[in-house]
Amino acid sequence: MRAGRFARRIALLAWALPAAGALSAQELPFPPREDARFHWESLDHFAAAHDLKGQRLSIFGPWRGEDARLFQNVLAYFRAATGATVDYASAENYEQQIVIDTQAGSPPDIAILPQPGLIADLAARGMLAPLGDETRAWISGNYAAGNSWADLGTFKGPDGPPALYGFPYKIELKSLVWYVPETFADAGYTVPRTLEDLRTLTERIAADGGTPWCIGLGSGGATGWPATDWVEDLLLRSAPVETYDRWVTNRIPFTDPAVLAAVDAFGWFARTDRFVDGGRAAVATTDFRDSPAGLFAVPPRCYLHRQASFIASYFPKGAKLGRDVDFFYFPAPADGSLGQPVLGSGTLAVITRDSAPARAFIEFLKTPIAHEVWMAQTSFLTPHLGVNPDVYATAAARRQGDILLNATTFRFDGSDLMPGAIGTGAFWSGMVDYAGGAPAAEVALRIQKAWDDIQ
Repeated sequence: MRAGRFARRIALLAWALPAAGALSAQELPFPPREDARFHWESLDHFAAAHDLKGQRLSIFGPWRGEDARLFQNVLAYFRAATGATVDYASAENYEQQIVIDTQAGSPPDIAILPQPGLIADLAARGMLAPLGDETRAWISGNYAAGNSWADLGTFKGPDGPPALYGFPYKIELKSLVWYVPETFADAGYTVPRTLEDLRTLTERIAADGGTPWCIGLGSGGATGWPATDWVEDLLLRSAPVETYDRWVTNRIPFTDPAVLAAVDAFGWFARTDRFVDGGRAAVATTDFRDSPAGLFAVPPRCYLHRQASFIASYFPKGAKLGRDVDFFYFPAPADGSLGQPVLGSGTLAVITRDSAPARAFIEFLKTPIAHEVWMAQTSFLTPHLGVNPDVYATAAARRQGDILLNATTFRFDGSDLMPGAIGTGAFWSGMVDYAGGAPAAEVALRIQKAWDDIQ
């Protein structure tokens, strides 16, 4: 790069931005250089390499309301660094809309989607541009459990071998167990460090006359999905990760012994009357949003609740994380043979119209700044090894981020990887039947038949 251009781009990052649509330092949520926790130099290097003044980038994604506002704050730094005009849009039925737009030949430059199955379909139909081997290597080397993330974004194209099409960004964590520290302390309980300890604690609470778990599968038309998360977490803690991968792609059936063992492992918690609030009959009928309420009852109706990070929004108003309620990682087996697996979900950025601004945006997502700006606000987790965890807005988010950074394996929510008729249909309803007392083998056979019928 010529020295003159480099100096000009650094001047741009001094935030004296003449380009139309560029933001001044006062308009950026975190003025550069004023907070040393941020990796501002990563933005310097990005800006020096990307001059997009006069060009336009269109992004379509799932975020609306508050999340859209937070994402716009991230985009402000892309605009400032490149001089590009950036348009972000979403829609209530964004999954259907992106299909319509790509088929009509009028897609955005970038789509950000939380459904790997939809991305796989778009890639197979030639609607996406591969991100390249260099980006795949970057993800593998710069994300914790990097091969897991690179594999998550890899799909088969219209012809030839699989390629990286999706860049993971903004992750949701599912492998969490919630508890109330005060009730734990009063009862003399400690946070379990292994799966065996978790089972021992479950038995101890019941022996002490308490109820270990609150579990609810109710969710209107989506009733049953919390049980699928349980099964997925337990399969990752009872069999090699390759078993999980083969299961979610139907290379082994639901009737495989490893899958049946994971279902019955869930049943050990959920179908033992003395282990669950209201007894096992209440599991399928309790709404998942109401199920953590037992943690806060006096006396407590339960001591433990397994659910994703978002469940905190359903806790009593004013409950402070870390004081009134806390969480721990759903622990792995003590022998360490399966590492520290993490179950979660999230979004992937894909190029739906290849352009210089689209390629630049993928490069932007590699910078710590693209993550730290949202980390410093709320509702954002990342496995990016280059970020400063101290930027997280809360101690709880920082600890959840640490779980991602310490993961040896990450796997996406299995039901989201399956065909919709299975992952959001037969699997959900089958787990409701299982919670109600149907044998695991019978339920698995029905789910597998439904999958075979759509092949």
